[in-house]
Amino acid sequence: MLRPGRLLAGGLQHVAASYAGVVAPPLVLAAAVGLPPAETAFLVGAALFTAGIATLLQTIGFWKVGARMPFVNGVSFAGVAPMTAVAATQADKRDALPVIFGAVMVAGVLGFLLAPWFCRLVRFFPPLVSGTVITLIGLTLLPVAFGWIQGGTPGRPASPTSLALAAATFAIVLVLRRVLRGFLQQIAILLGLVAGTLIAIPAGAVDLGPVEHAAPVGFPAPFHFGAPHFTLSAIVSMCVLMLVCMTESTADMLALGQVVGRPADERTIAAGLRADTLGTAVSPFFNGFANSAFAQNIGLVAITRVRSRYVVAACGGMFVVLGLSPAFASLIAVVPRPVLGGAGIVLFGTVAASGIQVLLGAGLDRGDNLLVAAASLGVGMIPVISRTFYDGAGVPETLRTLLDSGVSAGCLTAVLLNLAFNHVGRGRGSQGRGG
Repeated sequence: MLRPGRLLAGGLQHVAASYAGVVAPPLVLAAAVGLPPAETAFLVGAALFTAGIATLLQTIGFWKVGARMPFVNGVSFAGVAPMTAVAATQADKRDALPVIFGAVMVAGVLGFLLAPWFCRLVRFFPPLVSGTVITLIGLTLLPVAFGWIQGGTPGRPASPTSLALAAATFAIVLVLRRVLRGFLQQIAILLGLVAGTLIAIPAGAVDLGPVEHAAPVGFPAPFHFGAPHFTLSAIVSMCVLMLVCMTESTADMLALGQVVGRPADERTIAAGLRADTLGTAVSPFFNGFANSAFAQNIGLVAITRVRSRYVVAACGGMFVVLGLSPAFASLIAVVPRPVLGGAGIVLFGTVAASGIQVLLGAGLDRGDNLLVAAASLGVGMIPVISRTFYDGAGVPETLRTLLDSGVSAGCLTAVLLNLAFNHVGRGRGSQGRGG
């Protein structure tokens, strides 16, 4: 167990790395259903609170719940598209959130029941597949960092100020990692974010408005937006989303297992999936959404080499506090997005590099392994390069949920191609060529 000071500093670093990912989905959904600013702030606080609960379930756990690995759990961005689609079908947008919450509850319960069987898929994730998926996780996260540098609007060119702040933060993080030693080197990302924010103040890129108007205390009252409604179409959509989240979480657990030197077996994955799905089932009671493992924190673990799950548990505790205190939550929001983006390039690039390292040991020079990895990466990058790629193809909405997740699409492709090229129709002696 780390000393309290180091535990808090490490936890705060994970909060900073994942805060934007937690609050982005409720912000998008709040705009889709037309919530006023006060209600939007409430929804964001609820997302932070439930992300904290889900993270504590994952890291501390109880019984057979929780992978007990340094994993941050938060609101899955994969749910934004299906949830906004559900909202669009409601004649009165005020009914959208209760319908979504009801569907998320059912999906969470279904996922919890499926976890003991879903975890058996780990046998289909040899190094060839897991390395491809880990690389894909990093590559699909990099555009998130680029979007932060562009001010949250990927289609808009980055301003000179944003580029300068991102470049400065990027350079500071690299220099600190190079010159510092021990604990200070481990929190280089956090120090870089602080330094980048201080540089941004004279540039006028720091908005203190959220701090000035935030309430000191605010509990996410259960069913604040009304009792849950259970609609079949919404439930089906959220159940598909739950399967996608479980696939991504499985891939993330395999990736983190490689980083911390403790490969995730079936029991670990089953426990991790139970934490994901239980957190998802409980979240709607407090006005939260579907939760899944956050891949961006894998890069932070890889860079800092701090593998203690209690550091991430501290992050979960901080999320709970942030959810209960909008004033504290707004302090994290002060960090400009370009600053986050500059640090994010290092974090997410580290994840991709970790995947490449796994692939190097998977034997890409043997058989069709290179082809399997190349094709899977290509399919997984489609929704990353073009969010509208499948819009005019008449793809069913349930299948779109899968295809619009680059990690899930690439993961499924890698599993199927590995089976087809390295296992099906081959004798026992030739199966070793594949993953």
